[in-house]
Amino acid sequence: MSDPDIILVDDDEEIRRSLSQQLELAGHDVLAFARAERAVERIGPNFGGIVVSDIKMPGMDGLQFLDAVLQVDMTIPVVMITGHGDVPLAVKALGKGAFDFIEKPFAKDRMTSAIERGLEHRRLVLELRELRETATVDSSLDALILGQSAPIVELRRKVQTIAQSDIDVLIVGATGTGKEHVARAIHCTRERGREEPFVTIDLTALPEAQIETELFGYVSGAFPGATRSRIGRLEHGRGGTIFLDEIGSISLSLQAKLLRVIEDRAVLPLGATERVPLDARFVASSRMPLEPLVAAGEFRDDLLYRINPVTIHLPALSDRPEDLPSLFQRFVTDAARRFKKPEPAITPEKLIELGNRTWAGNMRELRNAAELFVLGLENERPIETASGRTLAERMDRIERGIIAATLAAQNGSLKATYEVLGLSRKTLYDKMQKHGLRREEFAN
Repeated sequence: MSDPDIILVDDDEEIRRSLSQQLELAGHDVLAFARAERAVERIGPNFGGIVVSDIKMPGMDGLQFLDAVLQVDMTIPVVMITGHGDVPLAVKALGKGAFDFIEKPFAKDRMTSAIERGLEHRRLVLELRELRETATVDSSLDALILGQSAPIVELRRKVQTIAQSDIDVLIVGATGTGKEHVARAIHCTRERGREEPFVTIDLTALPEAQIETELFGYVSGAFPGATRSRIGRLEHGRGGTIFLDEIGSISLSLQAKLLRVIEDRAVLPLGATERVPLDARFVASSRMPLEPLVAAGEFRDDLLYRINPVTIHLPALSDRPEDLPSLFQRFVTDAARRFKKPEPAITPEKLIELGNRTWAGNMRELRNAAELFVLGLENERPIETASGRTLAERMDRIERGIIAATLAAQNGSLKATYEVLGLSRKTLYDKMQKHGLRREEFAN
């Protein structure tokens, strides 16, 4: 049973029903309870959502429920709902560790904003926790940037060099090529990187009306309704790495303010008079080169020069087909473990099919294909194949796929491979040279 986004607890059936509907219409998965005792049973240390709870309830009240949740995991965001006159209780809840409180009757936007902030906070906490846990198992670059093709070997070399400095980086690559993974690799490969925060800011996902308050934060009294200070997302990255995803999507006015932040390595919250030092590395990303946007007057040239002392161009999956077999095997293994399903065998025919696809979605699309393969649903989605190739090109891809699949099945053993395929050792070697295949890519 998967976790909901939100666990809602309120003994008032009408409030519980209306709030559940409101949150579900906003795209959230809500699990509602009338009693806090039952809700506690559904919350574990890996719970990925947040909790919204009334304070005054029969049986276990909101403050007792808050204590119980924080005993499971102190970092789970708990938003308390208070009635008029219960503000002192809400303040007490904040002192105990509540994430926020909202007074009834509350505006829809107020609740939505608190929940979105809570979910983002929880996501960051779990991501950092996962990074620390996985780092103790395998912190090598091979585990962070997958593949053994020449472009990926060169990418790892470049990341290794960049990581040891504080230089800012621009990562350019098509959708699904792994821009955030490379940013994390730069962060984690640094000597003390795993102990520092890594904050992802998806600039396309921030609501335009609130983007400045989300990024920079504000102090109490900065504008009507700002009754409490709030730390912006940039400040959450103090001392670590701030990943600005899709930097080309923001307005020119925001570009100017972001340029000042990057130049000064400090952020000025709205309404504040003193800047907060960040001491952070900035890694920005874009799906396409930014120079055409500069030429069109849509992106500041000074910001481009500031964020790209080093530019990393990520290869498309179609530019490194030799990585397909090992990547697909890795994703199938991961998916089988995650879904608690038996790991299906990957046949040569399956790899031939994969080799004939265009992979416009790159690594993300390949991972999705592996998940569907494990679930037995891969034939329920249309497959986009590469068309327009000559017969010779198609035959080359098929031959390459068969050799790669056999090498993978034989764990890179050349002797076993040429015996299975009925080839001489020299013929197999010549064909591997022709198709850019290396034995070590398939050896476990």
